[in-house]
Amino acid sequence: MAQKIRILLVKQGNISEAELARRLNTTSANLHQKMKRDNFSEKELREIGEAVGCDVKILFVDRQTKEET
Repeated sequence: MAQKIRILLVKQGNISEAELARRLNTTSANLHQKMKRDNFSEKELREIGEAVGCDVKILFVDRQTKEET
């Protein structure tokens, strides 16, 4: 997920991690550690989406058929 967030930041205008941290009202160090651990709750992902003007879509994908639900 951290990699997807990095790609999103570039696509949304080359937003830095420091700027994202500011928008999330957290420290750069805290966000950096979350990115390093790649450990985000659904709530945090939604907050990141809101901070950069995006919706979050979570899917289940059948392993055999690859069907998304």
